[in-house]
This record gives sequence, structure tokens and C-alpha cells, in this order.
Amino acid sequence: MFPKMTPFILLCTSGLFAIFSSTISKSPVLPLFTAHLGASHTVVGIIAAVSAFTGIVVSIPSGILSDKWGRKKMLVFSGIVFSTAPFLYLFVTEIWHLALIRFFHGFATAIFIPVAMALVADYFHEERGEKMGWFSTSTLGGRFLAPILGGTVLGALAFNPSLSYEVVYLICGIAGLVTLMLILKLPNPGEKDNSKFSGKEILESLKMVMSNKIILITSIVEASILFAYGTFETFLPLYAKSNGLTTYEIGIFLSAQIITLAITKPMMGKFSDRHGRTLQIFVGSIVGSLCIGFFFLFKSFTPLFILSILFGLCLSIVTSATSAFIADLSRKNTRGSAMGTLGSIMDVGHATGPIVAGIIASSFGLGYSFIGAAIILTVIAFVFFTGVMVRNKPQPI
Repeated sequence: MFPKMTPFILLCTSGLFAIFSSTISKSPVLPLFTAHLGASHTVVGIIAAVSAFTGIVVSIPSGILSDKWGRKKMLVFSGIVFSTAPFLYLFVTEIWHLALIRFFHGFATAIFIPVAMALVADYFHEERGEKMGWFSTSTLGGRFLAPILGGTVLGALAFNPSLSYEVVYLICGIAGLVTLMLILKLPNPGEKDNSKFSGKEILESLKMVMSNKIILITSIVEASILFAYGTFETFLPLYAKSNGLTTYEIGIFLSAQIITLAITKPMMGKFSDRHGRTLQIFVGSIVGSLCIGFFFLFKSFTPLFILSILFGLCLSIVTSATSAFIADLSRKNTRGSAMGTLGSIMDVGHATGPIVAGIIASSFGLGYSFIGAAIILTVIAFVFFTGVMVRNKPQPI
């Protein structure tokens, strides 16, 4: 069915379809489908957060299991979830059905992303940052296309909302099936089958990674910039609309940022390969904090558009280096655990950003939510500077 591809191209292509499938299941269909079932705004928010909770819980164990069982086995398991969960939405009639399916569906990306990133790191050393950037770009392609197609289907079938939701989830399921087929075509890297390992070994692997201060601080840096990104994607639309901007202009902000990420991540990863990762992480975080904070100062389209692109560039600068840096700090037999730790901590940051920013916005106003995100990102950047760049010499675990 598919032309002959290198393992890396196969992995990137599976990443595109995987994240397309994951994204189209929630953007923009999930809140609309949840409301269609009679949910309140509060319940809509809870349902939206369920899969993120799965990521927080599952990412670390999935990374550990990939170290023990092998990367491909875990990727196949994620592919099975990608290819089965979407069809379960077709049978949803109650809110609790939807919550259960979202929890199950969350296993797919919670397993796929850290394990796939660990596999990219296994494949490459000298070009690790660049190749991780290309893999991220492939997933961003899926993240960009999914809302466009999902929104088009919902708009075209607006006369029959129930049918429109069913069609979207059928498309989601087809993309999930393609993901599984691509994963199955990945070559088995010949990893030793260590399926008879004990719970004690899992705890030892977890303890080894969690006791590495540099991995934890680096993961927290990525969580903090995703905290800021969660604030941006949730509250910039409300902030812009309150200042008279149109939904069309708001869509341009969000799309421009995704395009910026997709174009620059490989370049920023390559830059970190050649010039080092730690300074890039620190500078990107500081400039990113200035960008998110400056949203407070402007209300018109042009400056907000420029800041959106610049913040997207800073997001690219930081995240292209953090994942590669954590891969550098881990050996092959602990790399999955390390990437799982990164995935879990960054999910915490991304999930808590809108919550904390919402509290700030309710108390002081929408603009101050950006100031709060800027302060948090600045503080964590200096924690990274003093805890990693000044006091510690990174050693692989």
C-alpha cells in the first residue's frame, strides 16, 4: 500500500497521521459534540481535559516499558488505540461514555509521542536535534490540517449535527488505521525481548530518571513554555475579540504560529546540534517570556500578529532543544523513561496553563493572564540557568 520508505520517513509519516487523527477528534468537534449531548460549560472543560490527564499518568510508564519491551511493541499498542478508539465515538449516547472513550483515546498519544521521540534519538546522534525537529514538524502538519478538515465537515453538514459528528469520527478512525499500518511497517530494531521484568525494575528505572536533577529541570522548562502556550491558545482569542478583532483575524494568529513552528523546528534543532542546547533553551525562554508578556500592551491586529509569530519562534527554539538535550542525557536503555518523564511533565504545564491563567483573568482581567505566564516562564528560565548552566555538568544516565 505504501512505497518503500526509510524507517525515519515511516515514523514521521505515521506521526503526521497519528496527530491528525488525535487532533481531529477534539478540534473543533469535541466541545460541540459534548454540548450536543447536553453538557454544561464546566463539563465541556472537564471532558476536554480527560485525555491530557491520561497523558500525565501514562507517558512515564509507556517510556519505561519501551525501554524494557522495545519501542516497536509500544508503538504498535498505541497504533491499536489510534485505530479503534475513534469508532467508539459512534456509539456515544451519554456524557460518561464520552469521558471513558476520551480516557482510552488518550493512551494513543501518551504512548506514541515519547516512544517515537526516543526512537528518533536511537536512530540519530550527531543530527539528533534536527531529526527530532523534522519529526515534530510532521506531527504539526497533522495538527494544522485536522481542524481545517474537521471544521469543513461540520460546516458542510450543519443541517444534520449528528451526522457531521459521525463523519468526523469516521475520518479520525481511517487516519488511525493508516497510522497502525505505517507503524507495522517499521523495522524491528532487534531489541532484546525483556518481557519478564519485575515491578522492582520499573521502579528502579523511574527512580534513576526522576533523581536526575537536570532532566527534571529541563522538563520543567518545557512545561513552563507550554504553560505559556496554553495561556496563549486559550485566552488570546478572548482577548482579541474583546478588543474588536474578528474571528478570521484570530484564526490567522493561531495558524501563523503553527506554521512558524512547523517551518523552524528542524532549523532550530540543527542549530542546537551545532552550537549547544543549554544557551538556546535559556535565551528562547527569556525572549518567549517577553513575547507572551507584551500581549498585554497591544490591542490591534498587526502587533498581536507579530507577537504570535515571535512567540511561536521562541516555542520552536526551546522545545527543539529540550527534547534533544534530554535524549543526550540518557542512554538507550533509559531514553524511553526520560522522554516519558518529559511528556508527563510538559502535559502538566500545558494542562495547568489555561486553569491558572483563567483564575488570573477572572481576578484581574484577560491581559494579566499573559503577564502571569511571562513571570512563570522567566522564573523557570533562571532556575534552569542556575541549576543546569552554572552548577551542573550534565552526565548521561
